[in-house]
Amino acid sequence: MRVSRFNPRNRGFTLIELMIVVAIIGILAAIAIPNFIKFQARSKQGEAKANLKGLFTSQKSYFQEKDRYSGLSGAIGFAPERGNRYAYVISAEVPDGSGAVAQDRSLALIPAGANHIINVDTFKYRYMPDGTTDTLPNPAMTVLGGVPNNGNAGTYRENLNGVDVSHFLHTAVGNIDNDVTDGTGYDQWFISSQSVGPVTPSACNAFQPDELNAAEGVPYNMNNDVECQ
Repeated sequence: MRVSRFNPRNRGFTLIELMIVVAIIGILAAIAIPNFIKFQARSKQGEAKANLKGLFTSQKSYFQEKDRYSGLSGAIGFAPERGNRYAYVISAEVPDGSGAVAQDRSLALIPAGANHIINVDTFKYRYMPDGTTDTLPNPAMTVLGGVPNNGNAGTYRENLNGVDVSHFLHTAVGNIDNDVTDGTGYDQWFISSQSVGPVTPSACNAFQPDELNAAEGVPYNMNNDVECQ
C-alpha cells in the first residue's frame, strides 16, 4: 500500500516555521554572546590580580632580607608563567646601573638578563599589544588621581614625620578583549605597599563608586577593559 505524501504524519516544517526558529536563535545569540565575552574577559582579570599579589609578596620577602625594595623582577624572584596577557611594570624607569630591559616574551625561550618590565607573551598571543607604554595615570585619562607616587611604577621613599619610609608601586596593563588600543582600551591595575584614598579611577573600573580606597597589598582596578569599549 502506498503512503500518501500528504499524510499529516509525514509533514515537514514550512519555510515560515524555519525562519521563525532561525530568528529566535539569532536573538538568543545576540543576547548571550556579549555576556559570554564579558564573562570570559572577567576571568582573564584573575591573572592580573593573582600576579600582582605574588609581586607584592615577593617584594615583602626581599625587604625582610635586604632591608630595601627592588625594581628588578629577577632580584625579587618574580617570574610570571608563560601565556600572560598583561604586562607587569615593576619599575617604569631602568634602575640605576642595572642595565635592565623589558623582558621579551615574543620568543620560544625567554632571554636571560635583568628586567624591570615583563612584557605580554606575544609568542602565544602574537597580535596582542604589550601595553607597557601605559603607566598610571594614563595620559589619555588625565582625571585619574590619588595613586601613590603619581602612578609611576617603581620603588620610592616618602618622608613620614621626619623619617624616610620605603615604598613600591607596581602596575599591570593588558588589552584582554582585543578592542581598540588608543590608551582607553587597556585594563589597568596597580598594587602598592602604601594604603591610599580616595583614589580617582576612570569612569570604567571594577569597583562601586564608594570603593575609592586602595588598601596596601590589594590590587586596585583603575580602568576596566571589560565594562568599557
